[in-house]
Amino acid sequence: MQQPMRIAVIGAGTIGASWTALFLAAGHEVAASDTATGAEARLREQVRANWDDLVALEIAQGSADNALARLSFHEDAAEAARAADIVQENTPERIDLKRDILARIESTLPPEALILSSTSGIMPSDLQRGMTHPERLVIGHPFNPPHLIPLVEVVGGSRTSSAAIEAAMRFYTGLGKQPIRVDREITGHVANRLQAALWREAVYLAAEGVASVGDIDRAMTAGIGIRWALMGPHLTFHLGGGAGGMAAFMENLGPAVESWWEDLGEASLDQPTRRAIIEGVEDETEGRCIDDLTRARNAALLRLLAVDRTV
Repeated sequence: MQQPMRIAVIGAGTIGASWTALFLAAGHEVAASDTATGAEARLREQVRANWDDLVALEIAQGSADNALARLSFHEDAAEAARAADIVQENTPERIDLKRDILARIESTLPPEALILSSTSGIMPSDLQRGMTHPERLVIGHPFNPPHLIPLVEVVGGSRTSSAAIEAAMRFYTGLGKQPIRVDREITGHVANRLQAALWREAVYLAAEGVASVGDIDRAMTAGIGIRWALMGPHLTFHLGGGAGGMAAFMENLGPAVESWWEDLGEASLDQPTRRAIIEGVEDETEGRCIDDLTRARNAALLRLLAVDRTV
């Protein structure tokens, strides 16, 4: 159990609101900031919407209203960061905007405080330029929605201290997350590169008319995705090698896999492809709105997370 801390959440959109719910559920005080009109009301509404998920996972106790008493809202990011122990920054994926925010919050943030950025692809060394204390900046990239998905990618920049990386790993582990340490900066980190590679081939297959958008999705949800919820691609193929494990897999199936790699398509999101994908998703969702789909996904995630996936 972590000691209660003051956490500044800078950027209170979908990701920031999800983080806020988790931080409040863990007993922390949250000072949030977002400049969008109506941001505070939307944040409080979203925390309430996420609260039942956290109660179901036995992460949260008590009512959302009691937890929201520990949430303060500030239009000024620097004011939200004042006296914070940790900052979780979730502003739009624009490096100029993020650098401006970092400069402003450093003016009031204690020197020993940790700054964590939810950026999905910007490299930390690029964010550190111009910072007064670049050694404390660490990428803490979650997967949406952060209050449910266990993964957090922890990435240090060229000027990040090892102490800051270790502190970030401890912080996320203490929240019940499964952080991974990314040892080298690379655009998109790890998980986004994996899903981008998969989606590129999915787009190619749809654009080439190999299968419908819905059936390509079902190839994941009814097949590959079920296994990958239990084991990653390396362990999956380790079992695919039978008694000989990965060595046997590479010996027996390695050449075939290499031939598949050579045949993978080059996809482009040109206008015809975009129309095909958008229309395919419309057919697949059968008119269900984003809110309904989000609720259905979160309910399914709760059922999946309740399963012991230790193998």
